[in-house]
Amino acid sequence: MKYYNIPIFVPHYGCPFDCVFCNQKHITGEEEIPCGARTTNIIREYLETLPEKDRQIEAAFFGGSFTAVDESLQLELLQAAYEFVKNGEIDGIRLSTRPDFIDEKIMERLVKYGVTTVELGVQSMNDNVLTASGRGHTAGVVEKAVGIIREYPVKLGLQMMTGLPEDTDERSIETANRIIALKPDFVRIYPTLVIRDTKLCSMYESGDYKPQSLDSAVVLAAKLMEMFKSNNIAVIRAGLAATDEISPGGALVAGPYHSAFGELAEGEVFYNKIQAELDDRKTAEIAINPKDISKAVGNCRRNIKRFEESGCKVIFVQDDKVPQGEIVRKD
Repeated sequence: MKYYNIPIFVPHYGCPFDCVFCNQKHITGEEEIPCGARTTNIIREYLETLPEKDRQIEAAFFGGSFTAVDESLQLELLQAAYEFVKNGEIDGIRLSTRPDFIDEKIMERLVKYGVTTVELGVQSMNDNVLTASGRGHTAGVVEKAVGIIREYPVKLGLQMMTGLPEDTDERSIETANRIIALKPDFVRIYPTLVIRDTKLCSMYESGDYKPQSLDSAVVLAAKLMEMFKSNNIAVIRAGLAATDEISPGGALVAGPYHSAFGELAEGEVFYNKIQAELDDRKTAEIAINPKDISKAVGNCRRNIKRFEESGCKVIFVQDDKVPQGEIVRKD
């Protein structure tokens, strides 16, 4: 079974706040507000490109704060997507929104029109970080929203960011621990990027904000991934998806951007696992699931090179009996 999202962007429309890091037009590459007819066309066009069997499909309203949009537009978009749910052409609808725009009335509306997954932009569970980032709510609001969502038959995803103003590695780890306590079905991890035409860009240019380095962001993301996975919480993405805007030469000004950030972080997870097994060995044979070999080797053979630089030769043996995500040292 393969899972597919049909992305429908609702860029920034409806959000009453201007978080310091946010310029949704640049982040999503979209600025046109969708309507019901456009939503129908997007879904129909995507369906024509997808296989007809062994698939699970959700229409995905991303890019803005969906439940902060005018209620009439919410209904127009939901009704357009729900027609495909009723016809059995897609399996559900997912959306992202802010925790301060969730209540029982909103959830009743979402479930009525086929919403199966709700993602909340948590970003941080530290109130100092939330204030410095211009979020306009506290961590307590996140906890309240999660409690409401859990009363309904939908999957819950939580998104966190690292490297925000006033953030530290310790505060990001605190955020991860508080997210784990909320027991979401999955999470996303986004390192903070400095985007043109944002308050954060002004802070960066005036010297009031220093972004994470790529290496420090990768190391922290790997640590967070291990925390979530050890608590049976799937990490479905690390790092923003590349667009024409979010790339060198686009609207990206500074920050730990890499087109394969998630791959770097997963590689770091495996590097740490293997490093813990090496002791003082000069040669080590590591059994690994074939599906994990590229992660263990690392982006551009990054891990192999690091082991060689430390004077150790690591030999990978592919073994489908080894569970994915694990390694076994062969003595």
